[in-house]
Amino acid sequence: MSARTLQDLAIFVRSKNAGPYMLTIDVFFESAADCTNVLEAPAFTRASIAKLYGVAEELVKIIPVPQARAIKISLPRPRPAGDVGEADVAGGQQFLPLLGLSVA
Repeated sequence: MSARTLQDLAIFVRSKNAGPYMLTIDVFFESAADCTNVLEAPAFTRASIAKLYGVAEELVKIIPVPQARAIKISLPRPRPAGDVGEADVAGGQQFLPLLGLSVA
């Protein structure tokens, strides 16, 4: 069996600005078990997410939201929203690097 990715388990993933310098990524699951499995996956860590986004590990926050069967991730934007060269002012495409993360 091949490794499962976040894209395989999540039913909905979105990202958006949390101010001009921060992003928030919300990952929703069909079941509480899927959410727990991802949270406990060895590859789903602050370090792995920091590496994907090129930020310091201590700046990544992973916040479980069990009532919503979801995980919220907060991290600094690579560039401030609206900065010269910024290609995603609203932060709506920033979840994409997470989809291929191995979680099972």
